[in-house]
Amino acid sequence: MLDNITLYWLTDTAASSARLYWQNYGASGLTTLDLPVGPSVFPHELVRSPKIWAERAYSDLVYFNDRIPLGGHFAAFEQPLLFTQEVRKFARLVK
Repeated sequence: MLDNITLYWLTDTAASSARLYWQNYGASGLTTLDLPVGPSVFPHELVRSPKIWAERAYSDLVYFNDRIPLGGHFAAFEQPLLFTQEVRKFARLVK
């Protein structure tokens, strides 16, 4: 985590990396996609999206897992093994 923060600090890119959050402030949060999607909802995520939201937003919902034991908003950094397992589970289902 400190490596990530240092990278943003030294390259002066923290503001540009937060642009996505600023632009979507106040948005409904539902985005529709017509491609294979496989959300993994980690227990300490900022917003824990229920499966019904995913079913409404994604016409090709291939994989959904909200029973992951650890991790949060930065799951790839906090729990790299669990994150990798989730990506692989989804990828196996996409043809």
